[in-house]
Amino acid sequence: MYEQRQSVIAGAVVWRTTVTGPGDVLPDGCMDLIRMDGDVVVAGPDTRPHEVRGRAGDHYVGLRFPPGALPGLLAVPAAELRNTRVPLTELMGDDRTRAFVERVAEAADPGGALESFAPSNAAPDPRTSAIVGLLREGAAVPTVAEHVNLSERQLHRRCLRQFGYGPKTLARILRFRAALHLAESEPSGAVIAARTGYADQAHLIRETRDLAGASFAKLVSS
Repeated sequence: MYEQRQSVIAGAVVWRTTVTGPGDVLPDGCMDLIRMDGDVVVAGPDTRPHEVRGRAGDHYVGLRFPPGALPGLLAVPAAELRNTRVPLTELMGDDRTRAFVERVAEAADPGGALESFAPSNAAPDPRTSAIVGLLREGAAVPTVAEHVNLSERQLHRRCLRQFGYGPKTLARILRFRAALHLAESEPSGAVIAARTGYADQAHLIRETRDLAGASFAKLVSS
């Protein structure tokens, strides 16, 4: 079982799920704070499927931040957290963080408690938002760099810091997620590939196996 709602934090989502069996979390360009086993864990940006190792019946609640938003709040570069799950207190060991973790662990509404980690009126960084928006639209890396007034090398460094990987990898992940979303209403793999920026359906299949470790057909039928 999985459900979600829009957060009071701009662009973020509060979600909850109950583990029913083995499964994978697929790359989405985002980072999460997750209440699990009485702790708060930071889910770093993924470049491959992350296996859920909880027991059947385990209940998780999370706050998923939009791409690039959480590293600044943690004061930790996203690249240092790539493909990891780390307790929040290992990254921020101050008294305020420990009190936050205790509050989330004891809260009747853990999702609401997680939201208190960031001010609800926090404005997204305009340059970070522009990078995500342009890559999501299929813009080439040189075009993105020019638009945000950075050199390509500066853009790469910024993406490592904010997203955990370079702009090309972020673009691949955003395109993959767009294809999965479109598949909810479009049955044709060829149409999905064409409308989400893949060269052809074979390209979509290769990219899906690389990022998700499974065929696109299997993902959309599960």
